[in-house]
Amino acid sequence: MNRTVSRLLTGAAAAAAMLALALPSAQGAEKKDFKVAWSIYVGWMPWGYAADSGIVKKWADKYGITIEVKQFNDYVESINQYTAGAFDAVTLTNMDGLSIPAAGGVDTTAVIVGDFSNGNDAVILKGKDKLADIKGQTVNLVEFSVSHYLLARALESVKLAEKDVKVVNTSDADMASAYKTPDVTAVVTWKPIVSTILESPDARKVFDSSQIPGEIIDLMVANTTVLKDNPSFGKALVGIWYDTMKALASDAAAKEHMAKASGTDVAGFDEMLGTTKMFYEPKDALAFVNGAELKTTTERVSTFLFDKALLGKDAKSAGAIGVEFPDKSVFGDKANVKLRYDATFMQAAADGKL
Repeated sequence: MNRTVSRLLTGAAAAAAMLALALPSAQGAEKKDFKVAWSIYVGWMPWGYAADSGIVKKWADKYGITIEVKQFNDYVESINQYTAGAFDAVTLTNMDGLSIPAAGGVDTTAVIVGDFSNGNDAVILKGKDKLADIKGQTVNLVEFSVSHYLLARALESVKLAEKDVKVVNTSDADMASAYKTPDVTAVVTWKPIVSTILESPDARKVFDSSQIPGEIIDLMVANTTVLKDNPSFGKALVGIWYDTMKALASDAAAKEHMAKASGTDVAGFDEMLGTTKMFYEPKDALAFVNGAELKTTTERVSTFLFDKALLGKDAKSAGAIGVEFPDKSVFGDKANVKLRYDATFMQAAADGKL
């Protein structure tokens, strides 16, 4: 179960913008047919089950629309396709939402806050027990990914900075095998790769995402214009999600389906769920998205992306891209809001008004 390939490519937003010239736009007036993209990761497996089990069709039929749910093996490609207008909605993290569609000029709304990483992502050292021992080491990770962000937060916690280590870009597909080589002494990655590496007797987990709870967030986002013109699409997405959350929480067959589709068994899937803070109920997602910590996290993430030149070539500050919260407050440029957290649809689910 992975967040596939190099997650944040510096030119991804630009590539997607160019691709938009060749693809039909998802933006427009009222319509009946919608396309949703998702990729393999523990927090997004419910979308595949929802499509296969008929939950997607149930909610689409309720609102007189059709929803095609497509799985991508390449996570970044799914976001690029969404950014280009080929899809109306996509699963992604808060960080990637800012750096790819938002930085590419696509006004995007977080319809569902599904979960956050609560230990799935980790810093692992070879033969060393303390995070401070990372100083001077070469660190293998997927550059510009959430792993890179986790490293930055880990270093900060022991009063170090990236200049105190050497980062080597390494594909997630190669991470476990790279760790076994003598030259690799420090890695940052995510489950199930973390679990595989920790099977090595010399592997020591010295920091993980449970120490920065709520900062690596998994979302279902939609094109803001599409959502505004077609609120029934947003209602259907949320209805699908919470129906599927009920199945995940109580239906053994549903969990088995998700585990198999993600390449593991139920025990392996449960292990990953154990380090993922799933919002099974809309009230829990609402409490999170309306909380003050989301604003603090957004500023941290924006600062990281700006420092890595991932907010666009014209960005002059970490606030170059405005991010709007449910209370309509904005971090960053109010004249350039491109990422929005909208609690409207989750609130409708909580109120039983879908």
